[in-house]
Amino acid sequence: MSFFNSIGRSMQRNQRPPRRSTTPTSANFPSTDSLPPPTPTSPSGQKPLYLCSPFVEAALVKGNFKTIVMLPKYADVMEWVAVNIFDFYTNLNQFYGVLAECCTAQSCPSMSAGPSLNYTWINQDRKSVQLPAPTYVDYVMTWVQNLLDDESVFPTKSGRDFSSSFPSTVKHVYRQLLRVFAHLYHAHYPQILHLRSEGHFNSLFAHFLAFGKEYELLDVKDIKGQPGALVGVGALWEKWKEMGILGESS
Repeated sequence: MSFFNSIGRSMQRNQRPPRRSTTPTSANFPSTDSLPPPTPTSPSGQKPLYLCSPFVEAALVKGNFKTIVMLPKYADVMEWVAVNIFDFYTNLNQFYGVLAECCTAQSCPSMSAGPSLNYTWINQDRKSVQLPAPTYVDYVMTWVQNLLDDESVFPTKSGRDFSSSFPSTVKHVYRQLLRVFAHLYHAHYPQILHLRSEGHFNSLFAHFLAFGKEYELLDVKDIKGQPGALVGVGALWEKWKEMGILGESS
């Protein structure tokens, strides 16, 4: 039995997160080649709470996260990536479930991830459109779960191989999960602090970033923005690198 099939029992159908209800526009889910770029919005000079001490230092795991994302001996790299993407999705989905009542079309009319960063969606007409954050997140989570449930994309049965398109697909999955993280940091970090969960959330995100960097899933410009102009959680990425959490910059 392969590493994926022994560790990946958590990916069996009856143990996956509850299926989200199908949205009226579920046909608008992006293909793996239709993910839009960020859209700039008005700037602001206010420092976000997640960059302020002591919150930026809050963590369950101390030290460099690079040490916990290394490929285990005898593990296939695609199996290792698949298991970790599933775990990141599951944990992020649970966090969003707790915060969902705070993320409404009224409080979050756009999928913002910073004062100078907005994410847009590609609709069925291949046009970039603004969506309320809860709608955007629901589309992302439903799309990712459908991929996780697809044996041709994330195989869980012995003898099934990963397709040649898996690296490209999983990179797009990572990019969309990154956008959900970025929105939660920007719009809902006060609620995370209220729940006293900043250590959990910071550790999950630092693990996510370190893993993405190690396996070339993370495109750094998605969190750093244009040269010399950090956006969203880009400043947090830089801060954690300075603190020795994410290793050296590329």
